[in-house]
Amino acid sequence: MESWDIVVFGSGPAALRAAIASADAGTIPLLIDSSGVGSFSGAAPLSGLAASIDELDSTAHCNDTVTAGGETTDKVVAARFCGEAVSVLAELERWGLVLRRREGGLPHTSEVPGHSSPRLTGCGDSTAREVTRILEEQVIKRGVPRRSDLIPLSLVMDNQQVRGVVVLDLLTGDVSSIQSKAVILATEGHQGIWSTPSNGPGTGAALAASAGVLLSGMANSPRHPLTIRGTDMHLPIDLLGSGGRLRKETGEDAGPEAVLVGEGCVLDLRSLDATASPWFAQTTRRVRERAGLDIATEVIPLSPSVATTTGGAPVDESGRVTFDDGSMWVTGLYAAGRSANTGMHGAGMLPGNQLLEDLVTGNIAGEHAGAWTSNTSFGGSSLVEGAIQAEQNRVASLMRGGGESVGRVSATMSSIMSNLNGTRDERALEAAATSLAGLREKGIGVTDHSMVMNTELVTAIHLEGMFALAEAIIGSEG
Repeated sequence: MESWDIVVFGSGPAALRAAIASADAGTIPLLIDSSGVGSFSGAAPLSGLAASIDELDSTAHCNDTVTAGGETTDKVVAARFCGEAVSVLAELERWGLVLRRREGGLPHTSEVPGHSSPRLTGCGDSTAREVTRILEEQVIKRGVPRRSDLIPLSLVMDNQQVRGVVVLDLLTGDVSSIQSKAVILATEGHQGIWSTPSNGPGTGAALAASAGVLLSGMANSPRHPLTIRGTDMHLPIDLLGSGGRLRKETGEDAGPEAVLVGEGCVLDLRSLDATASPWFAQTTRRVRERAGLDIATEVIPLSPSVATTTGGAPVDESGRVTFDDGSMWVTGLYAAGRSANTGMHGAGMLPGNQLLEDLVTGNIAGEHAGAWTSNTSFGGSSLVEGAIQAEQNRVASLMRGGGESVGRVSATMSSIMSNLNGTRDERALEAAATSLAGLREKGIGVTDHSMVMNTELVTAIHLEGMFALAEAIIGSEG
């Protein structure tokens, strides 16, 4: 049986940073990323990185974070993460990140809604791509092994301690197990619940939920105001700090809140700063190709959407997944980035804070896991081997094809969750729960019966996890 000290699930900044930190702590982690090297580079550019570059300290950044998140924001976590922002940015620069700069050589900072001063920095609309590329290079330099042919099926648990994972090998179709001392969940968010699984099935949070972890923060699903109406194409909020303006369809200036409450609004980029244009060339091209609009002469119609999520497995200050209201650790299990709920965001998310959280939590979880596993022995090998049969039965059930098609299940789930539109009205939640239960009861059927490179089967597996996440959202306290 294959054995690794640490298994890291994910492909984005949190997973890559966790792999780097655990390698630097003296271990050799296995990074499992079913999407392949560089896949996160194509993620929607929602915003840059928030850092108090021009401020004496991070107090105002923390205050803005708490204001955006409301009473449910963990102020201690917010203060800690905001305080690390400048050093996180400096580390990325040391590793070769080329930032947009201003006269004098300092990184350019944009003032965007929610921030009391210019604080959003990065590489224009390429921030996610460039940060991912830099982290990929660091992972490669450390010789971290990487598998892109494995789909996670479940965690193997032994009395609240993780012993390994069960995975599906896409190349062979085999279900196998990997023994590990620790697992770090750092996958994409679950925003695909409102659209399609390819936009984010929330694999990490789903794995935690299936292992009995009570997820937290699931009632909060921040919506992104800069989504092109009628599409799932998201634009970076940084545009609003570089000459872009939000307007009502009457021509009156507006803020993001107008879009979020459903008013007809457009994004006007016709006066985009000349110095900013090269940094948003990708946006110009994408808007032209996807929406047929020329930003130099036309405005962009907008609607709000769930483009990212913040709920997930509850974690402590070391990235350890907890239970019993944070008093106990699910031993060996960590979560970071969009698989975790740190409490930083509360009910709302300040632009630039999610990338910051990805990097900080990835580093924290990887560092602690690396140190902890160095003094820990492997265990539960028989449990890990025995868990294979249950997952083989699960896959076989999907392959029998008796349920609804993956396309129909995905579309119906999206409709159910979209109809809620963020409401916590008891009747609406009960109706959604009933509809979701009926859809789950029908089951999911896979029509492609090949076990090799079966992407329909992968989508069905993701949808099963998304059922658990959707139920957690509906059942969460607002």
